[in-house]
Amino acid sequence: MKLSRISLKILWIVLITLTSLTYAQNKNSFPNKAIKIVVPFAPGGGADTLIRILSPGLSEIWKQSILIENKPGASGSIGADFVANSTPDGYTLMMGTTASVTEKNVKSFIPVALVSASPYIVTINPSLGIKSITDLISYAKKYPEKIRYGSSGLGSASHLSGELFASIARINMLHVPYKGTGQALTDLLGGQIDVMFAPAQTVMPQIEAGKLIALGQTGLKRSESLPNLPTVSESGLSQYSSVGWFGILAPLNTPKTVILAINQDVNKLLSDPKVKKEMMDRGSDPATGSTEDYAVFLNQDIAKWSKLIKDNHIEFQ
Repeated sequence: MKLSRISLKILWIVLITLTSLTYAQNKNSFPNKAIKIVVPFAPGGGADTLIRILSPGLSEIWKQSILIENKPGASGSIGADFVANSTPDGYTLMMGTTASVTEKNVKSFIPVALVSASPYIVTINPSLGIKSITDLISYAKKYPEKIRYGSSGLGSASHLSGELFASIARINMLHVPYKGTGQALTDLLGGQIDVMFAPAQTVMPQIEAGKLIALGQTGLKRSESLPNLPTVSESGLSQYSSVGWFGILAPLNTPKTVILAINQDVNKLLSDPKVKKEMMDRGSDPATGSTEDYAVFLNQDIAKWSKLIKDNHIEFQ
């Protein structure tokens, strides 16, 4: 009897040890090769800028190369479809945004880690001669559809932020979609368009250089990274609120252990003072949280924009 009890204890110790070793091996086996992160827009936009801030740190943590691949087109859906149809092993990820993750394709992905959920900047070309949100609304009412606002594509946060602004302010603006924020920014600087609702990390360098003017930020409260810039709500459009998010997603059926490992590493990096400073210097507030937190946020965001699209009969053609 004593021998069997001892044998049983030994058996349990062996099983626990093997289980622990297996878990450690599984955890440590990822990643064992380069990881591709797809940006579904052209270089120079918000998603592209943020993942290039994070990639050196992730490469150091994972001891592997990070391959950033820009796949623009169809308002982010070309890159999104590519990732959704990739092998679900964690080695092909997407730096997603509002446009690339929609009501139609959200079930094709697993939210991994929210990187940033920050207000956009209402940015204008100085030649327009406008100094405030109130001036912009007054000008648009006086000259219907003369204001041309650019976006990173149909259904993007920069597009929907403009549509929401026009709806609440009861004005008409001409929407000019591009294949990415970088291309829209080039035309804003050149005067081909007048306004952008743009990610801060994209436009702040040009604003600080005096080439563009920031009229306000789109969140309900001021961003921690831009404390001196008033919100659109403060500037007279009290119901207005819009946040642009950027986050990492994986194809459906990617192993849970891999998802949790990536989430943990990204959150660790977002808490690094150097990374936080680099993001905030570009006007982007770092986000942290679990994969579940990200999923809840994502569903709420999609529901908000889906309602705007239906209520205002917005077409994507």
